[in-house]
Amino acid sequence: MSEVVPASGSVHWVGAGLSTGSGPSMLCEAAGRVLLWHRTEDRAAEALARLGLTGRAEPRAYTPDALAAELAPGDVVVSMLPAAEHAGLLALCVRERAHFACSSYVSDAVLEQVPAAERAGVVVLTEAGLDPGIDHLFAHGLVARARRAIGDDTAASYGFTSYCGGVPAVANDFRYRFSWAPAGALNALRSPARYVEDGAETTAGRPWEATRRHVVDGETFEVYPNRDSVPFVEQYGLPSAWKARTFVRGTLRLDGWLRAWDDVFARLRSDDDAKIATLAQELAAKYPTTDADRDRVVLAVSLDVRGEAGQTWSGGYLLDLVGDEEESAMARCVSRPLALGVRHVLDGSLPPGLSRAAETAARSEEWLGELAREGVHFTLRVDQ
Repeated sequence: MSEVVPASGSVHWVGAGLSTGSGPSMLCEAAGRVLLWHRTEDRAAEALARLGLTGRAEPRAYTPDALAAELAPGDVVVSMLPAAEHAGLLALCVRERAHFACSSYVSDAVLEQVPAAERAGVVVLTEAGLDPGIDHLFAHGLVARARRAIGDDTAASYGFTSYCGGVPAVANDFRYRFSWAPAGALNALRSPARYVEDGAETTAGRPWEATRRHVVDGETFEVYPNRDSVPFVEQYGLPSAWKARTFVRGTLRLDGWLRAWDDVFARLRSDDDAKIATLAQELAAKYPTTDADRDRVVLAVSLDVRGEAGQTWSGGYLLDLVGDEEESAMARCVSRPLALGVRHVLDGSLPPGLSRAAETAARSEEWLGELAREGVHFTLRVDQ
């Protein structure tokens, strides 16, 4: 493995959308220099003023060429752009030997560049937001505790669930609050979901049709599977001697969401891109996000293990946060873990190549302690 390129101390935060909360402020305290790149320099300056960072970070008008002109070896590029643009930014980083960080899932286009990044000594930090991100930290912590209690070589079965959602703090008739682009929320529902149920791999072509009730801390929600859960069995280090009864990573919504969205689902079934784009515009106009709104983020991760000789272990993490007038809960839960990850790039503790948040139980515990100190609070329950 190549040695990691020493961090220069400069951070380029690219994009200032809904999920850009207090992360840049955290980095102004840790980095020697922070530049916020937005569509225009005026828009970047407005975003810095909104974040209380005027004079502490530098506004820039973003284009790939403009960023390339200011990028130096060891700089860190934080991408808050749409996931489809990550691969292009990463290619630029590899060329300039700068590090890369984002909160999104690893795409194939990003994964293809990881070997080159590793050879160049470049850190590629991904899945370092809320979901994916904090959910990974919770999962690693639970799996490590269960392995110590049950034993890696003990025959056992387990149920694992990880559900996350951004919802309105005060329920509305729509049972939802857009915390990201409506088009993205709708298109996510169009992607099939693969997961384990009753010991067998299962695919839901329309994920919302697999919605079920789920009780978290005495409150009833509705949950459904999201994306492909199966590869995370290996990523979370579950022992091969244990067999999954249930393994699902999914989305959480307020009770009544399925009924409230009935008309939306009817239009999603058409699978017509143009019609769904129109629907997204209609929903954005009908259910706008305003400064007076307060959002709520709920992330519940649970693991229940049953050994064939009668051993049992169960535990769960719960994060339940409400936004305030300074920052939405979603922005806090996405930007602060991402900024924390960037701080670990700056201090040289992440290796070159791919890191999906913290990759081990020990590092996950460190990150969770740091997150709690940064105002992202959660609880741990363990039953033996």
